[in-house]
Amino acid sequence: MRSRPRVALWIDNASQTSAMALLVLVCAFLVIPLLIIAIMSFDARTYLGRFPPPNFTFQWYLRLFSSDYFLKGFKYSVLIALAATLVSTAIGVSAALAISRSSRAAREMMTSIFLSPLVVPGVVVGVALLLFYSELGIGSRLLRLVGAHVLITFPYALRTALASISAIPRSMSEAAHNLGANDRQTFMTITLPLARTGIAAGAIFAFAFSFDDVAVSLFLSDADTYTLPVALINIMYANLDLTIAAAAMLQVIFVIAITFVLDKLVGVEEVVGPHLN
Repeated sequence: MRSRPRVALWIDNASQTSAMALLVLVCAFLVIPLLIIAIMSFDARTYLGRFPPPNFTFQWYLRLFSSDYFLKGFKYSVLIALAATLVSTAIGVSAALAISRSSRAAREMMTSIFLSPLVVPGVVVGVALLLFYSELGIGSRLLRLVGAHVLITFPYALRTALASISAIPRSMSEAAHNLGANDRQTFMTITLPLARTGIAAGAIFAFAFSFDDVAVSLFLSDADTYTLPVALINIMYANLDLTIAAAAMLQVIFVIAITFVLDKLVGVEEVVGPHLN
């Protein structure tokens, strides 16, 4: 009779150890490639050699910041990501409000439709949008890219906003209406403050996904309007050097900076935490 608790305790400890080992392996799998890229971006060799580098230099970063091609791609990436995030967040919040007030059947149907871009391969989306824009006669590459990025980032903004808005008791909105508040006042004073963490989380996910997109942007870019990931792909085919590693670290540092600012303004735990529980 006494051996059972010991066996159960041993199983629990083994499960915790296995889970911790798996977590360490996953973290190592994600972090080690970034560390290798970070170290190789300071490699003094003019060719891709073995790791670790024998000498270090800042030449690749100097070449990166002196390259109009990379800087232009970075500028368009930030511009397109910001525009797509603002539009997709606004549409996502509006759609989340409509879905939360619908019946269960309508809610499931609309949610499946709005989240469908997540299951469509990026290559298919890029080709379809290229043909669609051609039929409409939209020639502006910047407008094409912004519209495409709104489409692929909208599900992220909608999903987190819907989770937060659906968790707000309807009685709070009804009480505000009973006290004389209209729909706009109810949204600004009740819904938005309570759902701000979900809305902010969706906006961050949308920006990160837009900033890092390759598959869709590759079909809609040209020689004058392109994103940084597309620029990296083109350089890899044309002239492979470690400027690509420096540009990749620029992307990582930029995302870390955004996370740091978000932590100072809102708090990362406040934004991400409620959606991890």
